[in-house]
Amino acid sequence: MSETLSLAVSLADIEAAARRIKGVAVETPLVESPALNDRLGLRVLMKLETLQRVGAFKFRGAYNRLSQLTDDEKTRGVVAFSSGNHAQGVALAAKLLGIPALIVMPADAPKVKADATKGYGAEVKFYDRLTESREKIAAAIAQERGAVVVPAFDDPHIIAGQGTAGLEMVRQAEALGVKLDVAITPCSGGGLLAGVATAVKALSPSTAMIG
Repeated sequence: MSETLSLAVSLADIEAAARRIKGVAVETPLVESPALNDRLGLRVLMKLETLQRVGAFKFRGAYNRLSQLTDDEKTRGVVAFSSGNHAQGVALAAKLLGIPALIVMPADAPKVKADATKGYGAEVKFYDRLTESREKIAAAIAQERGAVVVPAFDDPHIIAGQGTAGLEMVRQAEALGVKLDVAITPCSGGGLLAGVATAVKALSPSTAMIG
C-alpha cells in the first residue's frame, strides 16, 4: 500500500473521531460579523478554533490519535515535534489520557508556547533548527523508549481529528439554514485542509474548497 493510500481518510473516520473527542474538545462556534458582511457584500461565517483547547484546532487531531493507542503504547509514551500548537495539543491530550509525552521543540520557539507545553506536563527537548533535524531526534528518542511518534499532519488519525472542525462547520451552517458556497481553510502541513475538505465534500459536494 502506498503512503498516499495509507493516509486516506473517510467521512466515517471523521465521524468516529468526533465521537472520541466529544465532551473533551470544544465544539467551537460558527459566527458572523454584520460589519464584515457589509464590507464584503457577502455572508461570511467564521469557525472560531481560537476558542479550542490550547487555542488551536491541533488538539482535535492529537486527542483522536492518542486516544487510540493500545495500553502498552500508552505506557511507553509518545514523541512529537512542533514549535507550538501541535506541541501543546499533544501535551494536553497526553495529560488527559495519562500518557508520558516528550516534545521536540526548536530552541527559538515562542517561550509562551514552550512554557504552556511544559505546563501540560510534557517533557521538552530543544534543538537547533539550523543544524539539527527534529525528525531524526524524535525518531531516535522513539526507538530508545519504544514510544510512538505523533506527527503534526501526515497521519490519518490526525487528519480525521482535524476534519471534525469541518464536520461541525457544515452542520452548524445547516442549522442556520445556510448552504456553504465556499469553504476556506488555512494550509501549512495540510492536515486541517485534508480533514476539512473530506468532511465538507462528503456533506456538501457543491461547496468549493480553497486552501
